[in-house]
Amino acid sequence: MGVASLGLIGCSGNHAQDSSAKKTVTVLTHDAFNLPKDAIRRFETTTGYKLKTISSGEAGVANQLVLTKKHPKYDAVYGIDTYSAGLADREGVIDSYTSSKLPESGKRYVIGGLNPIDQGDVCVNTDHAWFKKKSVPEPTSLDDLAKPEYAKLLVVSNPTTSSPGLAFLAGVEKAKGRKGADAYWKALLAGGTKVAKSWSEAYNSDFSAGEGKGQYPLVLSYGSSPAETKGATGSVDSTCVRQVEYAGVVKGGGNQKGARAFVDYMLSDSVQAAIPGSMYMFPINTAVALPEKWKAYARLADEPILPDAADVTKNREEWLKSWTSIYESAK
Repeated sequence: MGVASLGLIGCSGNHAQDSSAKKTVTVLTHDAFNLPKDAIRRFETTTGYKLKTISSGEAGVANQLVLTKKHPKYDAVYGIDTYSAGLADREGVIDSYTSSKLPESGKRYVIGGLNPIDQGDVCVNTDHAWFKKKSVPEPTSLDDLAKPEYAKLLVVSNPTTSSPGLAFLAGVEKAKGRKGADAYWKALLAGGTKVAKSWSEAYNSDFSAGEGKGQYPLVLSYGSSPAETKGATGSVDSTCVRQVEYAGVVKGGGNQKGARAFVDYMLSDSVQAAIPGSMYMFPINTAVALPEKWKAYARLADEPILPDAADVTKNREEWLKSWTSIYESAK
């Protein structure tokens, strides 16, 4: 997942302008897009379009659309989130399209032509076994994380290249205020908090309960992540920041009809049901049944941090610039 970068990364493949003739829908996504193969085959069989996905990489989904707006390379997009939706809307890179498949539970989250697909909480996760083995109490708040004994145990993802990283940055701004946020980040980084490039690097390589069995028992992840570990990990509820992810039709893309079909398909019952197990988010359609392990271990916080999306759009560049300065100074 990514959000902001200074440069344009290269992309392979033909431009979206060629997509219509080849019956291909080219979709820009974040790096966590991972629909099951049978779901992709079902889309291609039922619509007649071949699905081609391109990850935004470090440029970030919204930023990549802005960087290519004069010569669009994509037909549709998935993975713009609450805190980058304002940028996409302001820059006019999304066409006006609201899917007829949008459920009632998702209508309040619509932003311009962006259709909400899934939601979740970005939260700090804990490795229960590590803390039990070390006889160390788990942190319970944002303030705990900034203490020296916990800061050195935490890995977060870079807010300039990661969607959860940006959400957490916005959450800290909301909780601490402008000056307090800078002081908070200085305390974390001075205390030894690691900054990974992406969520996948932080969770899969650095987190002690991840597949890489890393050195950090605290990681910035999601409130749904404990479902995948069957409760071996947990979330620090007071750190949770609510996040919605969107899909939309790219303005100027070559296959508008196919792009609309993709957005509709992402809101179908079968895809909504597949989202928890494949992309670790809650479906935007709250009527869709969740997997049993999600019922047991995944959750949306009762009182998440709720940054104002308009405030994030207005101030994100200032926040990112300030964060980058603090991060570079701490190296």
